[in-house]
Amino acid sequence: MIEPYESALDTIPGSHPYPRTSRYHDAEIGVHTQPDGTEVRYTKRRLLPPLSDAPDDETAPHTVNSGERPDHLGQRYFGDPGQWWQIADANPDLDPRELTAEPGREIDIPLPGGFHG
Repeated sequence: MIEPYESALDTIPGSHPYPRTSRYHDAEIGVHTQPDGTEVRYTKRRLLPPLSDAPDDETAPHTVNSGERPDHLGQRYFGDPGQWWQIADANPDLDPRELTAEPGREIDIPLPGGFHG
């Protein structure tokens, strides 16, 4: 659960580069110094643990229906279409469109407090 004061921090410029709902919020920020001395900030790679390391009780199954998209599932399960990435992190597909491309396919949906990629 996000505390009200934590949400307020998201509106302060420079408090952190990504809002708390972003998949990059906890990613490490690196600094590259160019030959002329200019510093360029960048987000370092966000690596996920192997799915085989995730306990079975961190996700629930969902059978894909015709016409569903990852953002539809983000809205349905997390109340925010932008949270589709949580579902993508819990499944082995590299392209998020593959999650819902095949009606009848069963995919994993992270439970609250569950899969932490």
